[in-house]
Amino acid sequence: MTQTLTKTQRPPTGWPEWIGYAAAAWSLLYGAFGLYWALGGAGFPFGTGDAELMAEPEFAFKVSLLGLATPGVAGPIIAALGALGALAGVLMARGHRSGAARLLLPAYAWIIAVGLTVVVQDYRTLVVVAYTPVMLIAKPFFGWPPGVGWDALYRPERLNLLMLLLMGIVWALAAVAYRRKVNGDCGNCGRGGAARPSALQRWARPAVWTAFTIPFVYAVTRWAWALGLSLGIDPAFYQEGKEDGLWLAGAALATLGAIGAVLTLGLIQRWGEIFPRWMIGLRGKRVPPMLAVVPATLVSVLVASAGGMYIRIVVARGGVTASTWPLELPETLWVVWGAALFVAAMAYHQRRRGRCGTCGRG
Repeated sequence: MTQTLTKTQRPPTGWPEWIGYAAAAWSLLYGAFGLYWALGGAGFPFGTGDAELMAEPEFAFKVSLLGLATPGVAGPIIAALGALGALAGVLMARGHRSGAARLLLPAYAWIIAVGLTVVVQDYRTLVVVAYTPVMLIAKPFFGWPPGVGWDALYRPERLNLLMLLLMGIVWALAAVAYRRKVNGDCGNCGRGGAARPSALQRWARPAVWTAFTIPFVYAVTRWAWALGLSLGIDPAFYQEGKEDGLWLAGAALATLGAIGAVLTLGLIQRWGEIFPRWMIGLRGKRVPPMLAVVPATLVSVLVASAGGMYIRIVVARGGVTASTWPLELPETLWVVWGAALFVAAMAYHQRRRGRCGTCGRG
């Protein structure tokens, strides 16, 4: 006899119950900062207050869509969005669905989520996340990069972007939780009453191979630079970067991307579900799904947001040419890399999720 449980048999627990309130609280707090900046407070982290961007103001807008923002204009907008977000988050957490709210609330949540994770981001969030493990190893053991400390990596403007990225993820989760609540789906796993065929599974394999290939397009060019080949770079600038260790840093980042690309294959391979035999102490054990889903999702957002910035820069320069493609083309593909990796991660999560402890479906 097939056991069918309803959501009333066991109350939903976990993040779907509180994520809307978290989005509301975070929005209210950041909105308060917006009001503070609008009234002349210090620490405005965008545009004219972004010391890193203002070092080269002519490139500010190319790097960031908020590169020309001022506290007098952006501050009130941030305050208004913060107040609106606080209201929307509470309504979503309470499952408010009357009238147009059922459409407007998730639409608002997704707009804010995409805005915070992709639109307002640039390459610096990726730099913080990617170079942290590199410096953890290279700095104490090799003293590399010379003359660069942790304060240069964790600049306030970069930490602000990282916080906004996390806020965007919270808003995306709030939208997911709200959809489950108003549709009557399980709050824990998202399953509804009727099984539906999944388009994610049809796209899983192409998405994985796309997410595997694109990082190597980037890695090959960066490894070439580190080995002494100035592909697509002015010789004088190449020599300057060589003396500063710039190409070695790029090769280190490219190597991380290549390792991640190989790990991406685990989303469709058996070793991505069961630890292989050579992993002493873990071999034969089940790979926790979130061990793959969380980093893959985070990386997908980071590379997509950085890719959007590089597309703006390339367009401003007049596009990619036959001689400059090693310098300009690889990063423009990161938007595709991010999208493919996200699809692959979601398909893996959907395939690996077991029987739900709340609704019993599985």
